[in-house]
Order: sequence, then structure tokens, then C-alpha cells
Amino acid sequence: MEPTRIIAIRHGETTWNVDSRIQGHLDIPLNETGRRQAKRMAQALAEEPITAIYASDLTRAWETAQYLGRALGMEVTSEEGLRERGFGDFEGKTFAEIEALLPDQSLRWRKRDPHFAPVGGESLLALRSRVVETAQRLAAEHPGELIALVGHGGVMDVLYRAATRLDLQAPRTWALGNTAINRLLWSPEGFTLVGWADSQHLDDDALDDNRFADGAASGSANIP
Repeated sequence: MEPTRIIAIRHGETTWNVDSRIQGHLDIPLNETGRRQAKRMAQALAEEPITAIYASDLTRAWETAQYLGRALGMEVTSEEGLRERGFGDFEGKTFAEIEALLPDQSLRWRKRDPHFAPVGGESLLALRSRVVETAQRLAAEHPGELIALVGHGGVMDVLYRAATRLDLQAPRTWALGNTAINRLLWSPEGFTLVGWADSQHLDDDALDDNRFADGAASGSANIP
């Protein structure tokens, strides 16, 4: 089977990214900066031979993908498996609020306990299983082709770890910028990293100071 080339893209900025507020499965739209980022990303990829675009059904990712679809004259396919990690009781709260209200859970989260799931949410193990299965399934449908996957910070984090064989508990040292362009290969043997965090098209307006991605701190914390 020929390998599938993948362009993986995190959605554009939202006001909750700016506020460091956990989004998870809550349906938060892009802000003005996010829409500008999505437009620039689409322009940067307009000449790529992309044959299919799949996107999380959450508005911030879906809207981002629509810019790419319009640039390429293609329909976007909704894929629930590309959603952000479900954060249950954490959703809607800032980091400081979680630490103050739920200190024990906050500690397990910051330590990246792979078995820990906020009440009503997903564990890191569950997130990895869902994202990897989804990306593998979609890639297997397009051998020898180039596809785009539009999702969230947690999704990008899982794909990077899968491609580099890094453990779920390893501190994050790689960027997860809004609408940065990330490239991978997939074959039945797994994912391979080709290029990561290309943001030349953004003129320094992406929200990623190597701490934040969809509302969580880097290092020992997860990326919601």
C-alpha cells in the first residue's frame, strides 16, 4: 500500500484560547483573529493536491476547514473522531479556577496521568485511542493521496506523539499553533513525522507561545 500524506491543522484562534479557558467539547466559534488565520492557511494550501478534507464537527474546527474547502473547491467531511478531548467538569473553566476548585484533579491533570478523566470527560488513553483510530482509518481510505485533517490542540498533540513514538506522559516541547501546517505520512506500519508547526503564513498572529493550545498549559498538563 502506498503511504498516505497528511496535512494536520489545528483550528483558528477563539476568545477562549485567549482567556486560557478549557473548551473541550463545548462549541466555541472562531474570533476575528481565528478567521484571519484560517483564511491565510487556506491561501497557503490552495495549490496543494489535497483529495479530501476531514474536520471535527465542533464549530471552531469546522469553520476553519470551510476556508480550506472553499480555496480548493471541495466539500468538507465531518468527523466526530477528530474532536477535542472531552473535559467534562473542566469545560468552561480557566486553569486557575480548576486549580482552586478541584486541586486533586488539577494535580493529576498537570502530571498527565494517562488514566485520569475529569468527571464526564475522557482520559488521555481514551483520547489517544480515538484520535489514532480515526486518523488511521481515514488515511487508509486514501493510499497514495494527500488528505487534510482539521482538529484541535489535543488531536495535534496525539498525532505528534504517534509519529515520534513519544509517551503520553512526556512533557510537550513542540508548538501547537492555531492553523499551523503539520505534515505526516501514514502507512500500515504507523505514522511518520515529515514537518511540524509551519506558520510562515500567519505573520506572527498565531496564539502559541509554547504554553497554550485549546486552553491548557504545556509541559505536564494536557492540551484541551
